[in-house]
Amino acid sequence: MNKQYSAEFKLETVKRIERSGESVSKVASDLNIKPSTLHGWVNNYRKGSITPFPGSGKLTAEDERVRKLERENRELKEENEILKKAAAYVCHDEMFNF
Repeated sequence: MNKQYSAEFKLETVKRIERSGESVSKVASDLNIKPSTLHGWVNNYRKGSITPFPGSGKLTAEDERVRKLERENRELKEENEILKKAAAYVCHDEMFNF
């Protein structure tokens, strides 16, 4: 089972690394956190995101926007394929009914 950490804890942990210059591995070992998890926190923090730690299952505003646009794009492509098939069917039917 994955541990859940608060945004405050993540921020303080990353700031500790930034201030002290300690290695991610050392801090991870001290706090009993996987180094890969802590590397992810540091990377998110350094990207300068407004909310570097959005929390479990919560997307940043930009990620939510991208997800919405991708869904819309997928739906439009599906509708376009349906229209293409319908047009081909109608044209094919008209060619043989004269």
